[in-house]
Amino acid sequence: MSDTTNRRPKDRPWVMRTYAGHSSPAESNALYRRNLAKGQTGLSVAFDLPTQTGYDPDHVLARGEVGKVGVPVSHVGDMRALFDGIPLAQMNTSMTINATAMWLLALYEVVAAEQGADVAALAGTTQNDIIKEYLSRGTYVFPPGPSLRLITDMVAHTVADLPQWNPTNICSYHLQEAGATPVQEVAFAMCTAIAVLDAVRASGQVDDARFGEVVQRISFFVNAGVRFVEELCKMRAFVELWDEITRDRYGVTDAKQRRFRYGVQVNSLGLTEAQPENNVQRIVLEMLAVTLSKKARARAVQLPAWNEALGLPRPWDQQWSLRIQQVLAFESDLLEYEDLFDGSVVVERLTAEVLDGARAEIDRIQAMGGAVAAVESGYMKSALVASHALRRQRVESGEDVVVGVNRFTTTEPNPLTADLRTAIQTVDHAVEAHAVEAVRAWRAQRDATPEGREAAENALRRLVEDAKTDTNLMAASLECARAGVTTGEWSQALRGVFGEFRAPTGVTGASQPAAGLSSAGTTTAALTEAADAAGRELAAVREAVRRTGEELGGRLRLLVGKPGLDGHSNGAEQVAVRARDVGFEVVYQGIRLTPEQIVAAAVAEDVHCVGLSILSGSHLELVPEVLAGVRAAGLDDVPVVVGGIVPPDDAELLVAQGVAAVFTPKDYGLTEIMGRIVEQIRAARGLAPLQG
Repeated sequence: MSDTTNRRPKDRPWVMRTYAGHSSPAESNALYRRNLAKGQTGLSVAFDLPTQTGYDPDHVLARGEVGKVGVPVSHVGDMRALFDGIPLAQMNTSMTINATAMWLLALYEVVAAEQGADVAALAGTTQNDIIKEYLSRGTYVFPPGPSLRLITDMVAHTVADLPQWNPTNICSYHLQEAGATPVQEVAFAMCTAIAVLDAVRASGQVDDARFGEVVQRISFFVNAGVRFVEELCKMRAFVELWDEITRDRYGVTDAKQRRFRYGVQVNSLGLTEAQPENNVQRIVLEMLAVTLSKKARARAVQLPAWNEALGLPRPWDQQWSLRIQQVLAFESDLLEYEDLFDGSVVVERLTAEVLDGARAEIDRIQAMGGAVAAVESGYMKSALVASHALRRQRVESGEDVVVGVNRFTTTEPNPLTADLRTAIQTVDHAVEAHAVEAVRAWRAQRDATPEGREAAENALRRLVEDAKTDTNLMAASLECARAGVTTGEWSQALRGVFGEFRAPTGVTGASQPAAGLSSAGTTTAALTEAADAAGRELAAVREAVRRTGEELGGRLRLLVGKPGLDGHSNGAEQVAVRARDVGFEVVYQGIRLTPEQIVAAAVAEDVHCVGLSILSGSHLELVPEVLAGVRAAGLDDVPVVVGGIVPPDDAELLVAQGVAAVFTPKDYGLTEIMGRIVEQIRAARGLAPLQG
């Protein structure tokens, strides 16, 4: 036994956060206060989709999305309410915001100044990584060039005026959720950082002598999956590669400025709807991967809740995730020792493999012209969709085991989910109506006096004029915030100058792997049998698609649509890839469509089925609108199916309203889903069921 009286003092724990925000600024403020009282040491703000994509609650595209996946912030009054009674001078605040990051930082600065805070001392992070939005999350607004300009202006502003603020947080988290391998996650994130640093240097807004300060303020936000050793080595590779790039490419000599500073949320993609209690041990393993190795330890950790695959976590669920961190940090001896993995042959070898692969991928992307060019060409997106297709195939064949999903599926009744109505938090449907009324009242009150209306108009006019030049846009954004301009007005002004953008879907370049092949070269009898079964299933569905198309006089056509602002397109893309590979002609126009646009596409393309993908919780508002449009267009023989995070009660409601089938995360077999879609098409067209 060691002499416990001679223990080394523990290092200061990482910043502990839970990612939170919903319904309204007032409701979210109450949640933040409760979490801080429980020992949370920082805030991580989740904004709703209209705020993330630059729309006010009363915009047509905001329908069904207000307050669902985060808090709506439409103007400086909302930001005041969000942080009421919370001293921003003492906070370390992370804001998960990208396309509208400049605007939300401007609102935050104004409110902090109103509280009497020294703005120069504010500490926190704006995610502000637009590259990954084109690749995975989908909350982009403007084209890549202008978007990179907004990031550059924010970097220059914070280096000069908010030296403790991290202006951009290179986010590989969503890349892994979109299918990235460890090599791709490291390489794509580094290429994004290179694009930002090159743009800042080229802008001339920061003196060369201060460029090390720019590097020092770049932080990262990563994903930690359940493959513990692989994730740990990925993080060690990140640390080494960042040090190498900032030293060799940018000439930063101060080792402290080259430090790889990152926060992490462990993998939400791996959380399962089936046997969700297993998510707790997954979360713990994933957290260990980013805390055990001292040289690659996260600076901030936020954990998802065990029930996020079911719906919105309750405050109790978030408390559980916080307590997991606190037990590890304060009860265990994790923080009392040097790096536990120095000298490990296994760790050194795997880290080197990740580094070699990442360097090669970085060279490939830089040869294309860098991250922006690789986004615009579709290269990076197609690579992610293809990697995700491989991962899905391994799960479906049983090569990758997911406990409770494709193996060990027998289970006792779960007391945690005995009543699903109380196992998740729901957002009151009245929230949206209140937000719409509130933003209209805000505009009316602002414009009620000539002075108020003129201040807003002048601020927006300045924003537009500055956007037409290379003037830093933070000053104009701050003026807009003080003048009571709304999120939608700020964004629309810049849309008028920069235009909008639709990113490549990546579906065209990806395909289903050949049935029976194992990417890892595993050849056990059980896996061979499972792969052969998957191959037989795929062949049977292909035949069903071919035969049904023949009976109907042409190739079957499936429309995959994403109504509303939900940009989580990974599932929709995989459905589109598998549908194409079983023989469907697929119509997929990407994200952010109104129900009217989806119905118009169904009519124009003469499709046989409409498949809707919604993960934001807006299914009860948007799906009925699509159903009504399909009926009004006379497409009574075109079934509508829905996929997403849909609670059972909601699924029953949708089926009662006319939805042919609802697929949730427990329906992981894409080929089986394709077979069920063929059955729905045959039933809708009066064809006899296929046998076998």
